Amino acid sequence: MTSPTASPATAPRTLARCRALVRPALYRAVRRLHPWHGEIAAFSLGWDGVDGGDVPGAQGKGVRQALAVLGAEAVGAEARSAVPGAVAVELVHTFSLLHDDIMDGDETRRRRATAWKAYGTGPAVLAGDALFAQAVRTLAEAPGGHCVPAVRLLAGTLTDLVHGQADDLLFESRPWTGPDAVQPHEYRLMAEHKTGALLGCAAGLGALLGGAGRTEADALATAGRHFGVAFQAADDVLGIWGDPAVTGKPVHGDLGRGKKTYPVLAALAAGGPAATELGALLRGGPLDEGAVRRAAGLVEEAGGRAAATSEAHRHLERARACLESVPLAPAALEEMLTLLPYVVERTV
Repeated sequence: MTSPTASPATAPRTLARCRALVRPALYRAVRRLHPWHGEIAAFSLGWDGVDGGDVPGAQGKGVRQALAVLGAEAVGAEARSAVPGAVAVELVHTFSLLHDDIMDGDETRRRRATAWKAYGTGPAVLAGDALFAQAVRTLAEAPGGHCVPAVRLLAGTLTDLVHGQADDLLFESRPWTGPDAVQPHEYRLMAEHKTGALLGCAAGLGALLGGAGRTEADALATAGRHFGVAFQAADDVLGIWGDPAVTGKPVHGDLGRGKKTYPVLAALAAGGPAATELGALLRGGPLDEGAVRRAAGLVEEAGGRAAATSEAHRHLERARACLESVPLAPAALEEMLTLLPYVVERTV
């Protein structure tokens, strides 16, 4: 998917440039919170206090921020017009992680305690609520006269986000095999709601705040949604076979937790001896270390890893088609076409 003239070094530079542009406004948004909420938010964002520097290895790459900035630049607007959208999306993302970690019972994220483990469940829930409210406020106060469609897009995204999280939680109670088992296409739809919607929102908000028409904004938002599905498929590969030194998670971690992810569901749906053995193993309950290793081997043998890789690349190509379907500023388009595979292919 990378453009022929793009350099592999372009994507890290793009991410760094966009983070530097958005960070001061993100600091200001967090400082507007109640001090307690601000402290918890700063912890979750990987900062050393609300005005501090980054804690090494405790932050994300800032992909959503970059998509918002590039969305504005792609429609010919100045990068700074996208900053309120980038801040709003980052606040919503952090809110969702705070609540997800509680619902999933996750005790660590990026090699340190999650907010609910560090501060308690109640404070983490409340901090998430505060971030959600601040995200809407940030967008509603955006200058330029484009806040109404921007808030409308964010509201729809939030609806998708909680829809996807509901499905993800409901998947946990469904069996691994049989007529009620979760199918790969159901997981794909969940990923589009839970992961794709927010990435699509980021690109779409950048375009809207940059003054784009509906056609361009919709194309960028749809591209972002496809990127989100690709990102989730790649992240699922990382969740089973990723290097703990890179991910901060144990190898085969998702399998050990019994998490239904795309590679496992695709392997089970493929049929054959490996899928049959895998199903029997998973139905047996919690897996010890040896069983987890065997399960990972069976997922790969049944084609689950290859299926997830193909899924990621298929949606990257769909994202590219969306971006190339409308006239966009060439430099921003090239940066976006370089950024998307860079982020996804770190795993696949």
